[in-house]
Amino acid sequence: MLPVETEISQERMALAAEEAAGMLRALSNPSRLLILCQLVEREKSVGELEDALDLGQAYVSQQLARLRSEGLVAATREGRVMRYRLADTRITPVIQALYDQYCPRP
Repeated sequence: MLPVETEISQERMALAAEEAAGMLRALSNPSRLLILCQLVEREKSVGELEDALDLGQAYVSQQLARLRSEGLVAATREGRVMRYRLADTRITPVIQALYDQYCPRP
């Protein structure tokens, strides 16, 4: 029989693995990944994301909704404008590592 501490550690590890897998599923869409790369820099509105990524408003909003449901982004209303930012700071080093590997500087 395993010590109680080991069982708790394995349970925590399983929960953390499930959470990480959910985050990776959210990152599996190239547009969502690009949105997160933009939000690492600073918070942005849907319009700013549209312009930066050359994507339509409806599509950007749809992807932001998915990222919100995953807990990766949060929004603040400023009048009629919604501004989005990263909600989970654990995503920043993941995005940075992907950027460093796949977007090398010349």
